[in-house]
Amino acid sequence: MAYRRLMDKAAPGASSLRHGVGRAATGDLVRGVPWWGVLSSAAAPVLVIGGWTIAAALQPGRFDPVTQTISALAANGATDRWVMTLALLALGVCHVTTGLALRPAALPGRLLLMAGGVATIVVAANPLPAAGGGSLPHGLAAGAGFVALATWPAGGWRPGRSMPGSLRPAVAAAAVTTLTVLLAWFAIELWTGGRQVGLSERAVSGAEAIWPLTVVLTVCWQLSRLDTLQHALQR
Repeated sequence: MAYRRLMDKAAPGASSLRHGVGRAATGDLVRGVPWWGVLSSAAAPVLVIGGWTIAAALQPGRFDPVTQTISALAANGATDRWVMTLALLALGVCHVTTGLALRPAALPGRLLLMAGGVATIVVAANPLPAAGGGSLPHGLAAGAGFVALATWPAGGWRPGRSMPGSLRPAVAAAAVTTLTVLLAWFAIELWTGGRQVGLSERAVSGAEAIWPLTVVLTVCWQLSRLDTLQHALQR
């Protein structure tokens, strides 16, 4: 009791935080992210970055990642196209799995993350033609996936002091802004035939794969912090 009184005097918000921890104990935050969600979020950036790196190395001649797209590595006629195709399929499954596991995030954001994963699977299942040019199913799925993965943080934030920083409104807004700027860069390069279309696509794809992992890690860190604080306040 003396410890609690001391904490309340030293930090006026300690008492309310203690009660917040108690409420969180029955909520989504304390349920946290299951191990398979941590694994899927960690695998996503490894798959997409590793996939485009290995697939590019397998192409005959010199494949330029700055001017050539990721989709070109999985296009019909590409050498060992199965590498990038498999990476995209697995990436989509990872996003769906992470969306299912990320219970501390609000449901609309989780649904957008899962939708982005489904769209990525559709992209992998509809490769670009060998003769070059575009594919309507591929383009529509890619566009939907990029938008969903760039905007899901806007639907995933939650209010409350017990929420990790990555799920708070200001941070979520910053994440959406950054991802949208990267996506706009890629769109401009694509529409104008720019010389950095491959680089811009890799920038937005990598960032969209890394952000779910960032959220998962901050959730795990916040859970550890709240657990430590709750034990200290119960002494």
